[in-house]
Formats: sequence, structure tokens, C-alpha cells
Amino acid sequence: MQELHDAPLAPLTTFRLGGPATRLLTATTDAEVVAAVREADASGTPLLVIGGGSNLVIGDKGFDGTALRIATKGFTLSGTSLELAAGEVWTDAVARTVEAGLAGIECLAGIPGSAGATPIQNVGAYGQEVSSTITEVVAYDRHTRETVTLPNAECSFSYRHSRFKAEPDRFVVLRVRFALEEAGGLSAPLAYPETARAMGVEQGERVAASAARETVLKLRAGKGMVLAPDDHDTWSAGSFFTNPILDEAAFQDFLARVHERLGPDVTPPAFPAGDGRTKTSAAWLIDRAGFTKGYGSGPARISTKHTLALTNRGEATTEDLLALAREVVAGVHAAFGVTLVNEPVTVGVSL
Repeated sequence: MQELHDAPLAPLTTFRLGGPATRLLTATTDAEVVAAVREADASGTPLLVIGGGSNLVIGDKGFDGTALRIATKGFTLSGTSLELAAGEVWTDAVARTVEAGLAGIECLAGIPGSAGATPIQNVGAYGQEVSSTITEVVAYDRHTRETVTLPNAECSFSYRHSRFKAEPDRFVVLRVRFALEEAGGLSAPLAYPETARAMGVEQGERVAASAARETVLKLRAGKGMVLAPDDHDTWSAGSFFTNPILDEAAFQDFLARVHERLGPDVTPPAFPAGDGRTKTSAAWLIDRAGFTKGYGSGPARISTKHTLALTNRGEATTEDLLALAREVVAGVHAAFGVTLVNEPVTVGVSL
């Protein structure tokens, strides 16, 4: 297991921000991961687990403790059952399932990060979420000091949330298991209107899984959501804020503010979210509050391709990024009474 001291963490994140870790371990097997976690817990050393670094905002002072980078490998496909080691590159794994003619995660192509992070955030995009295909998550339980296998029903999945996110200091994901679909090379029914429109079909239709994947990659690239080293619009964590979910009273107040600010004929995006709640669009809120594409004059700015991405233009610090994020949160709340919540995990800092 590789060990470094006073190790830079910024290169391990897609933001390319953050100070060093006192100690950085890189684990390439499940046994190494478990050993590193047990050592940190036994000594009382703060522990930061890093996968692909695509959902991480690390403070400029860095991390005073042990950072554990999970670089495990393992892609096992048996029929329609898939098992991924936590360190597998997610978008590569998606490509391999499509090549195998299987459906279920093809519209999650291009999402940066590792497989082990997908159940934590219940990663989703373009009408698919990993919770619909995950059968089990194998994790090390830091409370019981055992490796456990949690079936889907025990993962408490919801919109961009899970048991793993709710208990961030308890579980370290080691492996993720999925049940995919054999559909003769076709995709799952397209659930997202933008994807269906881009492919010239009706929502709910199936298309070639490979075509669905390629379409999603093009849509994501057009929004700066596919990593490209030379494109500062991709020096981000993708969507920085989650889409707000409002109860009935909050949604009615929101509508009133929209009509007061933008006019009675303006209708904001609204989608049923269960239990009488409504989900609206964070990107729409940000844009209509006056934070348009490319907003900002400093080294941290809103992406020129998508208002939901905050970006490092090359010389930013984490504090530059947080200042921009706080400005957006305050502006949206002042305009619409809705408080945006950051999607990336913050380390040593907060909004």
C-alpha cells in the first residue's frame, strides 16, 4: 500500500482544489482498505476516504489526518449480474455493460468518479438512478468492525441520498452489485424527455443501448459535464446544488415569489416528488435569480455551459469557490425563498 506524507490532495479531485493531507494511503485491494480504516480508527486518526474525487470540496488548509484513496479494481459480469470494486472508474464500467448488450445504467454514462461512490450519492442522471439496479452493497462497518453486505432495501435510497450518506462515518464501500437487463442490445425505456427528444423518439421508448449512451455523452459534454483537462468548465463537481424538494406550503410560497418577480405567466419547472412534495430545478432558480452562464469575475465562476456547475478557472482557491457558492445561495434565497443545498461533500469547510 503506497504511503505519502504531506501529500497534495488537489490533483485527486475534479475541482483541483484543496490543501495537503498529513498522510495519504493508496489501497489497491479490499484487504488494504479495511486494514487502513481499522488502523485509523484504532489510533483515533481522522480519516478521509477518496474515490474519484468528483464530489469533493477540500479546504485550502487540507486534511489533518489520513486520506485513504481507494484504487481497487474488479469488474465481474455473470449473465445480467454485475459486481464492481469500489475503485473501478464508473464511466468505463458503464461502457463495458453497454458493450455486453445490457441495459439499466447506459444513461449514467460520462459521470465522473468511482463505482464505490455511486450508492452513497444514489447517483442519477437522464432518468436513471443507480438505486434502481443496485442489489447489494458490500461495505466495511466501522461500528461493528466487520465487512457487511447490505441489500438494496437496507440502503435507504432516495433522491441523491442513502444510508451511506446519512451515516458518513460508519460505512466504507468495498463493492457494489447490480442486476441489469438483457434487452437484446436495447436500452431501458427512456425516462428523460431531453434524451428522448435528442434521439427523435417518444419518452418511454427503447433505443439501442449504445446509441443512448452516446447521446447522453454528447448531452453531458455540451454542458461541460464530461471531464476534459483543457476545458475549465469541467474543473468542477458537476451539479453543485441538488434540485430543491418543497412541501406544499413552501411550493405555494415559491410560486407566489416567481409570479411577483417574473410575472404571472411564468411557470417554474415542477415535478411530483411524493408525499405531496414538489421538486423544482436548481439550475432554473440560479439562472432566474441572475446568475447566468459564465457569471463571476474571479478565478471561480459559473460554468459557461451550465448554470448548475461552479468551476475553477485555473487559479482558484477553495475559498474563492465557496464565496461564489454562498453568493448564489444568498441570491436564490432572496429572490425565491428557496435555500439551495450543496451536493458535493465538504472537508474542513462549509457553506
